[in-house]
Amino acid sequence: MADDGRVRRLRSVTAEELRVWRAVVRDAVPLDGRPPPEDEAPPAPAPSAKPDPIAPPSAGPARAFRQTPADLPGHGDSSGLDRATATRLRRGRLPVEAKLDLHGLTQGAAYAALSDFVTRSQGVGKRCVLVVTGKGLREGTGVLRAMVPRWLNEPALRRLVLGFSHARPKDGGEGALYVLLKRQRT
Repeated sequence: MADDGRVRRLRSVTAEELRVWRAVVRDAVPLDGRPPPEDEAPPAPAPSAKPDPIAPPSAGPARAFRQTPADLPGHGDSSGLDRATATRLRRGRLPVEAKLDLHGLTQGAAYAALSDFVTRSQGVGKRCVLVVTGKGLREGTGVLRAMVPRWLNEPALRRLVLGFSHARPKDGGEGALYVLLKRQRT
């Protein structure tokens, strides 16, 4: 496990890397009292047949969108909203009634938390919520930052969401989203 809590996947050594390594250590002499190393590397462990525990629905190729990503509503999309409400959402002028922070979660855990949060928030009548994804370790590469808008556009959540937009800098900027939820019909 890495220091930052993420699991790193080990890869096998290629034949070329093994050839270069052998050339480097050809003249090496073992330390006193130590046995010489084995010639061949131990075989790589067989991949487990166990599937990943929680995979978000859009993570794999088995489940594709019916629409192309360009057709999906995006940040600040105002279809279904009147102009004044869309502007207030984009400018962060709607009162934020709940907040979800996804920092440090895996994709599977983040998807489950987002789905539960949006469903519960809409169920109790909340209208505008803040979802903090973080900006990622390197600029523009945040996985959750890219995935949350896709998840909000999936049918299970899209039926609860009117629109969403990047947050104002005071609320997290591009590492957070204002999400406007539909009113609960009784």
